[in-house]
Amino acid sequence: MAPKQNPLKLNPLQLRTLTVLQQLARVPGAATRGPNAGEIVLQQFPQPHGDHFHLGDATVATKDASGLTNEKVWHALERKGVARSDWPHRIVLTQAGLTYDTGLADEILRRAAH
Repeated sequence: MAPKQNPLKLNPLQLRTLTVLQQLARVPGAATRGPNAGEIVLQQFPQPHGDHFHLGDATVATKDASGLTNEKVWHALERKGVARSDWPHRIVLTQAGLTYDTGLADEILRRAAH
């Protein structure tokens, strides 16, 4: 049996935001180790130029990252157990958050020459 898609029932904005946070966690120098094993702390967020911004080898449309500056989204991710919020300063991605399959990476993380 295949794993259930989106078992935490994250809404589309929460899924997009988590996808962006997962990619940001992979960017060298963008994240630090979290307080617990397997966690990552993010406290520096990308600044868009035009309609997109860069996250390592990927570009992301600004519209797909609107949750990065939305307090309610951060707290919703916290309630679902995939993050811990210290709005607006930092967000900790838990092990569950780092490994959660949002199903959106191929859709919103564009990997092309820029």
